[in-house]
Amino acid sequence: MENLHNQTILEAVDARTRLAGSNKMEILLFSLGTGETFGINVFKVREITHTPAITLAPNLPPGVEGVISLRGSIIPVISLGRFVNAHTPVSACPTMMVTEFNRRTQGFLLHDVDHIVRVDWDRVRAPDSMVSGGQGVITAITRLPDGRLISILDVEQVIASVFGEHVIPDIAPADSPDATVFFVDDSAVARKEIAHVLDKLSVQHHHAKNGFEAWERLQGLAARAQSEGVPLRQKLQLILTDAEMPEMDGYVLTRHIKEDTRFRDIPVVMHSSLSSEANKAMGKRVGADAYVAKFDPVVLADTLRAWLGAATKH
Repeated sequence: MENLHNQTILEAVDARTRLAGSNKMEILLFSLGTGETFGINVFKVREITHTPAITLAPNLPPGVEGVISLRGSIIPVISLGRFVNAHTPVSACPTMMVTEFNRRTQGFLLHDVDHIVRVDWDRVRAPDSMVSGGQGVITAITRLPDGRLISILDVEQVIASVFGEHVIPDIAPADSPDATVFFVDDSAVARKEIAHVLDKLSVQHHHAKNGFEAWERLQGLAARAQSEGVPLRQKLQLILTDAEMPEMDGYVLTRHIKEDTRFRDIPVVMHSSLSSEANKAMGKRVGADAYVAKFDPVVLADTLRAWLGAATKH
């Protein structure tokens, strides 16, 4: 079963490269021993394995059960159930999911793995506060054809809860302090970190929580500029977008922006925890001007500073 799941994951990753701009995603479904079904973007999953012997270590943060050695690397093993109020003991978690994103590898303890499903992003919705999870770690929900409600986890929030949020270093202000950046990300942790970087760059910024909301707000901004008879680039100098988001993903959003002549000369930078060459190629295919892996605040700031400088010269 483990090999079957891993082969299916590889096939889903290969398929994802063909889905750029299709507004679809693959979700790995799993349980934490509570009867609920959870999901994670399969592109963040490296492999599924039986839970190995876990080594305890001193001063581990809450939620980390210990560490393991995986192909020469020492990685933390996190009890995922603790973050959704499912206090499943380690003995009841025979399966481990190894994930890789934001340049970090970790194992998550699971009760069981189900299968992989493909869903349309426009059928994925942001949760209300009543179903966002014990620590706000549910970033989206969707319903399968069989009626099951799937809670998609914000693994960035889980990692931030375990290891703390990134420390934003000193960043020099941009040379274009009057510039305005519009950014969109479905992760509350990511939005907070991006806002900190933009504040240190001393640029104005606005944001949205998903691609559909972003596109509506951007269209409204473009319409206002058009009605005032001014180029949109006088009001907006750069758009920063996540890749995987409810209702409309960043690839579709970028394609919409690039197909709308009102956004000519406004660069689009994709900012994603999915940092493989395949994802960068997907971004380029839909017209993204740059692709930055989460979350390196210095690299993000340097990228934005360069593109903002170019945009304000037009």
